[in-house]
Amino acid sequence: MEEDEFDYESLGANSTMGQNAIAGALAGIGEHCLMFPVDSIKTRMQVLATSETGVTTAKSVSAAANDLVRPGWLQSQKNLWRGVYSVVMGAGPAHALHFATYEFCKDAFGKYITIDPATSTATQENLRQLTVSGAAGACATFAHDALMTPFDVIKQRMQLKDSTYRSVRECARSVYAKEGLTAFYISFPTTLYMSIPFQSVQFATYEYCLGILNPAGQYNPKSHVVAGAIAGVLASSVTTPLDVIKTLLQTRGTSSDPRIRNCSGFWDAAKIIGGRYGYQGFFRGFKPRVLTHMPSTAISWSVYEYFKWFLSKDNDKPVSNS
Repeated sequence: MEEDEFDYESLGANSTMGQNAIAGALAGIGEHCLMFPVDSIKTRMQVLATSETGVTTAKSVSAAANDLVRPGWLQSQKNLWRGVYSVVMGAGPAHALHFATYEFCKDAFGKYITIDPATSTATQENLRQLTVSGAAGACATFAHDALMTPFDVIKQRMQLKDSTYRSVRECARSVYAKEGLTAFYISFPTTLYMSIPFQSVQFATYEYCLGILNPAGQYNPKSHVVAGAIAGVLASSVTTPLDVIKTLLQTRGTSSDPRIRNCSGFWDAAKIIGGRYGYQGFFRGFKPRVLTHMPSTAISWSVYEYFKWFLSKDNDKPVSNS
């Protein structure tokens, strides 16, 4: 057997927790930074118009994009990337914790959720794999969101059209001074409501597609890209309504509309959105959200799998049969 022909799926067991964390951190930074401008467009489309001022929100991707780039090239670059440092600061450690938790839980759950190989069928094995991946993804999501939510709040505050914040520190200090610590975590329950199904669907879909595209279990970058893209599209599509609610909660402090500003939580935000826009309001920003997550999930998994392979490949040489 040639040296580079080894079972890639064995990497999860052979790579260390530190290697998984480093690979996850690099994946998270790469994913969020590369797709940040599209994420800015999504945020501006999701923010609700106020009733007391003339502030309006873009109704289409092109309108939101034009709003960002209209001031001129230099200013448009600042608009497109405003808030990206908050993502860099949060995404690295949050994704490191995310992927490390996922690998640990997947290995732990895999030992307890078992079926008899002598009587098992392909359907039962697929179901077991989906259950293990989905449960591990849910655990990883909780750990990730607990760390990332405050950074996400700062990011969205800086992405808004009327934002005057010049730095992450300035934004964080202002939000804390005006709204207290609650502002950084008021969206946390909603974030979990969205992220747990999102990540469970994403991880389960990714593992399922990978099993079809790469049944041999060898390192194959194309299979990670395709499986990641499919997982990103499906997961982002079904969780867009929850993302709209999360955006309202995270940006409520910037609104001059007293109904939005005093929004108390998930159900209150849902009533505001539904009352003003009907069911269509829960799909504001759907296109840029999908356009963000399709490539970003593909990028995230590809970068993660590559660095996990790169960092652990010295420990994964084939075992001699002799």
